[in-house]
Amino acid sequence: QVQLVASGGGLVQAGDSLRLSCAASGRTITTYTMGWFRQAPGKEREFVAAISWIGGNPVYADSVKGRFTISRDNAKSTVYLQMNSLKPEDTAVYYCAARKGTIAAVTPSLYEYWGQGTQVTVSS
Repeated sequence: QVQLVASGGGLVQAGDSLRLSCAASGRTITTYTMGWFRQAPGKEREFVAAISWIGGNPVYADSVKGRFTISRDNAKSTVYLQMNSLKPEDTAVYYCAARKGTIAAVTPSLYEYWGQGTQVTVSS
């Protein structure tokens, strides 16, 4: 079992930055692919970014490419999502997720473990 706790959300203005963190416990996430997803009110959960444990280039949704950066610190069992140039449409609950395997999947159902979510609100 892997337990994930996301943190770092908040209320910011358009153009500001936030860094989300996802701390894992229970099992080492060294061999897990980690992802970030988000869900806005009335919308389905959507992919944001993912990073495989074997390295290689992270994968990003087109809507965040160039603004968000996903990274991981396996020694700290923590994954980060640096969000720059935030827009009101980035407002959502952000979830971190983990899946066993090397593929940085974009489909939520392929992830086995989920954190509780952290709210990000961007005002215009």
